[in-house]
Amino acid sequence: MYRFKDYWQRGAVFLHNKMFPSRKRLSTVMIYATDLCDSACKHCQIWTKRPVTYLPKEKIFQLIQGNKCITPRTTIGLEGGEFMLHPDALEILEWLRKHHPKFDLLSNCLKPASLIEAVKKFPPKRLWVSLDGDKDTYLNMRGKDGYDHVLTVIKELKDIVPISVMFTLTPYNDFQDMRHVAELCKREGIDMRIGVYNDIPLFDTIETAHLTEIGSQKNELPRSFHEAKQLIRVRKENVAETAYPGNEKKTLPIRENIPDIVQEFSENFDFLVLYDEWRKGGTRLTCNSIMESIVILPDGDVPVCQHLNVLIGNVFTNSLDEIFNGMETQKKQKHYSRNCNACWINFHRKYDIVLYRSFEKYFGKFVTGKMLGYYWWEKEKRKTYKQLMRS
Repeated sequence: MYRFKDYWQRGAVFLHNKMFPSRKRLSTVMIYATDLCDSACKHCQIWTKRPVTYLPKEKIFQLIQGNKCITPRTTIGLEGGEFMLHPDALEILEWLRKHHPKFDLLSNCLKPASLIEAVKKFPPKRLWVSLDGDKDTYLNMRGKDGYDHVLTVIKELKDIVPISVMFTLTPYNDFQDMRHVAELCKREGIDMRIGVYNDIPLFDTIETAHLTEIGSQKNELPRSFHEAKQLIRVRKENVAETAYPGNEKKTLPIRENIPDIVQEFSENFDFLVLYDEWRKGGTRLTCNSIMESIVILPDGDVPVCQHLNVLIGNVFTNSLDEIFNGMETQKKQKHYSRNCNACWINFHRKYDIVLYRSFEKYFGKFVTGKMLGYYWWEKEKRKTYKQLMRS
């Protein structure tokens, strides 16, 4: 589980960045080191990308050592695709272990033996593994029979490194799957983190997020490579319906369906309750996470956030300091922080929820709005966080 120290450090970065917008520091850098993936997920089509792209190990080392916005307290996340399929994965892990030990590793666990060996040799601060339901749901949703591989990794490594199981709620699974994963995590004594299916440009999502009902396509068979590529083309050729909050086509009451056991894992219950409010046009938060967290794509592109296809630079053209703290980036960050409320991506929104609820607890709703930007938790705009969670 996360500790008070983790939140305190991010709070310190937030205050520093508020005072010195041209010298901002990063709390988190998520590096998508490759788009090569050995899964075949329905909620992410990164596995269909060709040709395959790798972010060179030399560029990763240079990014971490050569930029002031990355400090020893910055968490480096290693992701893909499947990071372990990067040809220099072990060298990158070894280098980070020596030069920047504060790194997280994300994996689908489809090659459990090599992952277990790598983690034992070069342990990250936290290992994130993906599990979205029981054995049948896993096969239908992810296209590979990898459920037992995930369990093998958990059992083998849970006493070596902290493990967080990442569950994504989608049209391809449901709350029964959420309960199954939560019970598994409780039994194994490990953390669980819940995310929600979102439209992310890198992932070439097919079903329109937030408008395609949860669980509505749960039992459909896995997709072939050809089928996925064809569906991607069709969606890109047609103008997809915009999935912004306020569209009330979906009627499934999320709060009533959240398994009770989920409340035993922090930062999940409120995330789901507020997601329900948000997709009905209720929750409105400014996006402060883009001021202290970024993602770097396999080709070196750096978007302003995971959701928007708005670039602030490329690491092969400029340094990360120039990209993250340049004048044009500051303008984009300021604009989208204040005006965008268009996603519910856990990488961004969980930070904003923690930030707002913490400020509101100590300073009240009015002062928090003045300091962080005007906001509301629900459509009537009256309730505090505590009142909403207790209602």
